[in-house]
Amino acid sequence: MNPRIRVLFLLIVVTTLKGQDAGPQSPTRPEDPKLPDGTSQREAILKDDHARSLKDAAELTRLGEELTTDLEKNDRHVLSIQTLKKLDEMERLIRRIRGRMKRY
Repeated sequence: MNPRIRVLFLLIVVTTLKGQDAGPQSPTRPEDPKLPDGTSQREAILKDDHARSLKDAAELTRLGEELTTDLEKNDRHVLSIQTLKKLDEMERLIRRIRGRMKRY
């Protein structure tokens, strides 16, 4: 075989093999730390977040009912400062709940 062809063949084989790397290994998650009582720290955080989200949702429901009452009482097309503050509080609660749900 011609030496030039051998070199060309070797270059092709080497570049082909180099392109067949194993690739990045799947990232391994570090082991979840355990709390002193043996439960998973991640599970405890999720449970606490869920409880806080339920509490915020109940508050959001209460504010929504108050807002409905305020709007029904008001016969003018103007909102009071108190009603606007309720809307801001509702928006803040919604962002807080959404942030907790996106975390994991």
